[in-house]
Amino acid sequence: MASGSPFTEGPARWIVIGVAAVAAITGGIMWMNAGHESTDDAQVEGRITQIAARVGGPILDLKVTDNQYVEKGTVLAVIDPREYQVAVDRAEAELADAQANALAAGTNVPIATVATSSDLRTAGGSVEEARAGVTVADRQVDAARAQLTAAEARVREQQAAITRTTRDVERLKPLVAKEEVAQQQFDSAVAAADAAKAAGEAAQSDVESARAAVAVAEQRALQARASSTRADAALASARTAPEQLRVSRARAAAADARVKQAAAVLAQAQLNLERTTIIAPSAGIIGKRSIELGQQIQPGQPLFALVTRDDVWVVANFKETQLADMRPGQIADIEVDALGGRSFTGKIDSIGAATGARFSLLPPENATGNYVKVVQRVPVKIVLDPGQDPEHQLRPGLSVVPTVHTK
Repeated sequence: MASGSPFTEGPARWIVIGVAAVAAITGGIMWMNAGHESTDDAQVEGRITQIAARVGGPILDLKVTDNQYVEKGTVLAVIDPREYQVAVDRAEAELADAQANALAAGTNVPIATVATSSDLRTAGGSVEEARAGVTVADRQVDAARAQLTAAEARVREQQAAITRTTRDVERLKPLVAKEEVAQQQFDSAVAAADAAKAAGEAAQSDVESARAAVAVAEQRALQARASSTRADAALASARTAPEQLRVSRARAAAADARVKQAAAVLAQAQLNLERTTIIAPSAGIIGKRSIELGQQIQPGQPLFALVTRDDVWVVANFKETQLADMRPGQIADIEVDALGGRSFTGKIDSIGAATGARFSLLPPENATGNYVKVVQRVPVKIVLDPGQDPEHQLRPGLSVVPTVHTK
């Protein structure tokens, strides 16, 4: 056939027209999307507080149901408080006992302080007095012994005189018989002998008296030394009084510490009693209720999920190739699927610090020989302009389609 026949020119013309139309449509779409970035990988997010039990026990009262709106401070449930009230009562009694012991221990400290000073002064004076008594007693012993020595010397002297006078009498006696000496001389010798014997007896008596005086003085000296020993022991005991005072102060400090310990136990018991009443930490909607009336729960067991309805935002996972021109503060339009495509306005609050894959439970390991490049997505937080949702229709988890105006 000839190249210029209508049969061959018709199909070629339509192909050219189709290519031109596709190019025009593609160009129009690219022109319309210039300065915009959009994704359907986005959801509404909100603050969901997991409310768990801080103490265990059976549920005595259940105040709320699923999907119920509650204000901050609303009582949600009550755990049986009787065991915790008993713990509070016991802790209060232990605190009172510890306070009484601390008061007694603290009272002993000033008493011990005064007694310590008084005992030291008294013991010191007693020691000085006892030592002076020992000195006096020793001097009395020395004096008595000196008197004894003198008395014994006089006895020896008198014994010598007795011996001499007796010999004089015996020598003059035959001479008197022969009348060779005068009778008067002989009588004088006899009188001298008798006087010497009397003086000897008196001297011997003085010796006995001196010995008795020495015994008495020595006994007094022993008693004085015993008193001095007791005084020294009392002084030594008094000198330990500061140590006893430190012990008293340590006991008082230990009693004060036990008071603080008992107060801490009471505070913990009161806190546990307060925790039997579970209240809402903020306003929101109750969801995921997992308990029933009478159920036995354990500390840390999840009870409710509290979803705030006033503070919601959008997390959009944009491809990394869409982030080149995105900046915080840029305006975004958000279409909500659940509301029939209703549109909301907002702006970019922040861009994620890492890709979603980095925050996953098992981050991908690309250091292998089988690496395949995959376009990553980065979470972008978009906050809504206030006052757009007075009916609180936006709920966490709803799918949305955000479009960010990058230019």
